[in-house]
Amino acid sequence: MTESVGVDGGEGSGAPVERRCRWCRFPLAEHDGPGRPRQFCSQACRQWDWVSRQRARELALSDGELVMARSELDALHDDLYVLERAVADTRRVLEHDTTKSELLTALRWLLDAAAPLVDRRGRAPSDVGGERISS
Repeated sequence: MTESVGVDGGEGSGAPVERRCRWCRFPLAEHDGPGRPRQFCSQACRQWDWVSRQRARELALSDGELVMARSELDALHDDLYVLERAVADTRRVLEHDTTKSELLTALRWLLDAAAPLVDRRGRAPSDVGGERISS
């Protein structure tokens, strides 16, 4: 169930494969030697995956379904909208003759807009107000 994708993002592209944790999607170290390849980056991820599978069975969810708090979904949509606007603004700045100061301002705006999404990836399900269910 661990996903393997080519470095260029496409499966089966013949490019080197990057294995990712089944739970948090963190890149896993290459597996050299005997034994099964790792599926999780940590014991905590293994535990969250097990808990999510147990909860999914209780709720009769399929592999492609998940449970998320409405407030967390709304916050995610808000953060994505802000990032979308920041990308559009930064593109507009790059299309025109701009000063170094304007470029730095656009870059800061873009990074500030991306920060909440990056921070959200590092949180455990109990930190985000909803239960993340995936397999």
